[in-house]
Amino acid sequence: MPRITRMIIPDQETVYHVISRTVLGGYPLGDEEKDELVKILLKFSKLYFTEVLGFCAMGNHFHLIVRMLPESHFSDDEVKSRYKMFYGNVREFPQGKVPVFRFKWASLSELVREIKQTFSRYFNKRHNRRGTLWGERFKSLIVEDGEALINCLAYIDLNPLRANIVKRPEDYRWCSLGYHVQTGNKGNFLSLEFGLKELSVSSRKERLRRYRRYVYEAAALKRSRGKSCKMIDEKIIEKESKTDFKNTRAYKFRYRTRYFSDSGIIGSKAFVSTKYKQFKDIFHSKHEKKPKPVKGLDGIYSLKRLSKS
Repeated sequence: MPRITRMIIPDQETVYHVISRTVLGGYPLGDEEKDELVKILLKFSKLYFTEVLGFCAMGNHFHLIVRMLPESHFSDDEVKSRYKMFYGNVREFPQGKVPVFRFKWASLSELVREIKQTFSRYFNKRHNRRGTLWGERFKSLIVEDGEALINCLAYIDLNPLRANIVKRPEDYRWCSLGYHVQTGNKGNFLSLEFGLKELSVSSRKERLRRYRRYVYEAAALKRSRGKSCKMIDEKIIEKESKTDFKNTRAYKFRYRTRYFSDSGIIGSKAFVSTKYKQFKDIFHSKHEKKPKPVKGLDGIYSLKRLSKS
């Protein structure tokens, strides 16, 4: 069966949620492997025309949310500067290659390919193995700035909690919230530009505080004197039990997570409709697809209907 063409928008700033899984069984990525993967993400984020908004490295897969920037935004001098920064004095910039590098460094597919290939070489050498490490080609979906984006970011930052690895998202250093809190965003790796009015304050510290509060609210977490937290606070459980747990934000967020990984396009109704029309020719459906509301997340729609299970 032929591959469906990936939905890529090359001529404007676009946010993508990328997911890639290993082909190996179990959880082959331990602490040292996750540390190396984060280093590789940081390394290539400085070379490519991108802003990293969020990430999460788990035992058998990783998530990455990036804003890819158009190649037209970067001058010839910027291209040469990035090349020198990346390769140092080991390589001279090849004559006439500015257009080639400019095109490459604006490509989501090239960015993910380099990340995965670089990590594969590290992993195979470390474990004295050969062969494929990653499974099928990575999944990606287009995410609208604002509410859709911050919900998607919260979804991936809550992965370690859903896996019962930690009790608080910031305790897991291989996710964006953990990286912010534990390293102070070392190397200016992550951007806090989410396109949300509530987070448009100038202070990075205040933006992070508001985002952290949002993540806690999304999963109905409660921090108690900085020592412990619960997935759902007892008071919330008591309150929602009176409505038979119907349509609570936390409940829907936890059990609608596939929208953040499998929906193709996620955002406002107008955003999803517009992007669908842009890529309509790559779908093989006889009927035109219509944006479907994500229940429990007001004003957010996805490209296709997903199972309620």
